[in-house]
Amino acid sequence: MFTWKIYTKGERGLRVETIAPNVKKLGCRYGLEKFPEMVRRLPGIVERFMDVRGCIDQCFLGDATLEQLPAPSQVGQTKGGGIDFNRRRIRWAMEAVLALAPSPAGFTASQLAHQVRSLSQQSASDYGPRHAAYDLKKLRGKQRVGRMEKTRRYEPIREGLRVITALLTLRDKVLQPLLAAAQQLRPSHGAQNPAPIDRHCGLIIDNLLSMFTPNSVTLRPGGVFSEHNGSFCQHSKRKRNLDA
Repeated sequence: MFTWKIYTKGERGLRVETIAPNVKKLGCRYGLEKFPEMVRRLPGIVERFMDVRGCIDQCFLGDATLEQLPAPSQVGQTKGGGIDFNRRRIRWAMEAVLALAPSPAGFTASQLAHQVRSLSQQSASDYGPRHAAYDLKKLRGKQRVGRMEKTRRYEPIREGLRVITALLTLRDKVLQPLLAAAQQLRPSHGAQNPAPIDRHCGLIIDNLLSMFTPNSVTLRPGGVFSEHNGSFCQHSKRKRNLDA
């Protein structure tokens, strides 16, 4: 839709530019006589992009945010459900909201559904505009997304952007690595009803692990001695056997 360029100018200057490859997305008439109007709209797009970037950089969570997410919400006179952040669908919807946040004209439920499908690799029947509208209703009930007046387009709220970014960062960058590091490499208990093949595999694994423990293999002149089974293999004898 739009392209942003961010680069330094000098030692203390940061310059941000926007490029509109398709001027139809500016929401105004296009033509040479409309060129001044198109130029006037570009600074507003840059300001919105920087506002979104500032909200994402300075994200935070309140004390009761996690407790209030699953609670029921209400949009106008309509009651809605809470947000279960453990479900992948709502996380994909939040990530799609972050991706569409810099759009100057907001986004529709169809655009959100398309963005979610690109993230989750789902089909249109699995996640369509109807599913996106339901998720947007939940986010509106939690004051994370707002509806633009007299339109069917939506835009994220500043505080909502901070909360959404903090939730995704907390789960993906903090909780998920900690839980992965706390998991045991091997299960503490075997199968409840092991088959004979399971017992044989377990014995093989234990024997292999004990063979590769420190001081289990000793090098000697002409062969290798294994403390695991007390065997001694001579290289010369093994060579004669191979030649035979």
